[in-house]
Amino acid sequence: MFTTEQSNDLKADILVISPHPDDAEFGTSGSVARWVKEGKTVVYAICTGGEKGTNDPRVKPEELREIRKKEQRKAASLLGVKEVVFLDYEDQALEDTTEFRKDLVRLIRRYRPETLISADPYRRYIWHRDHRITGQVVLDAVFPYARDHLSYPELLDEGLMPHKVKEILMWASEDPNYFSDITETFETKLAALRCHDSQVGGRDFPTIEKWLRKRAEDAAREQDFTLAEAFHRAEIPW
Repeated sequence: MFTTEQSNDLKADILVISPHPDDAEFGTSGSVARWVKEGKTVVYAICTGGEKGTNDPRVKPEELREIRKKEQRKAASLLGVKEVVFLDYEDQALEDTTEFRKDLVRLIRRYRPETLISADPYRRYIWHRDHRITGQVVLDAVFPYARDHLSYPELLDEGLMPHKVKEILMWASEDPNYFSDITETFETKLAALRCHDSQVGGRDFPTIEKWLRKRAEDAAREQDFTLAEAFHRAEIPW
């Protein structure tokens, strides 16, 4: 279901799989900006078009989908993300299906990242269902499906060999154990978020900034830096 051109030989150090346009900017863009500065190659994959994310009754879903794609490309370019892939699943309709899992396995085998980043599926109570489903399918795709050659053997015919991801980082976790320094890239995170005008343009951005800064300060409270993004990190043992 990929809808953008991808480089067949591009390998990513880090693959970010986001449920909607803008989720990665809220969850991990400060870290992405730092990693890019350190020379790492980052690729984004966006699962849905986010075409239902509006309170404006005048906007048609197909129009909003294209607007949000443009906003996501702009934010990714600002951050230095190498490539953005849109899977084009329907917003608010993600399911844990063989097709969706296979698409994520295809991404992992194509880009062969050491680190994969996505939304934590285990956040309790109030959590967007697309985030929950994305996170769970990401975890399953990483282990064991991307690793095992008999999982989706038809991908071998596409030249996509099994790949073992080394670690996964999940944003918005209620059980964070990994804190990434974004002290020097927090302003870049804010600039990337401002690219998503359809989502934050009609809101009081200083209030968003204040909330994000407080969250980053809280995440860095026991660290030797000032601002952080918090994740639950898990290594893939086998």
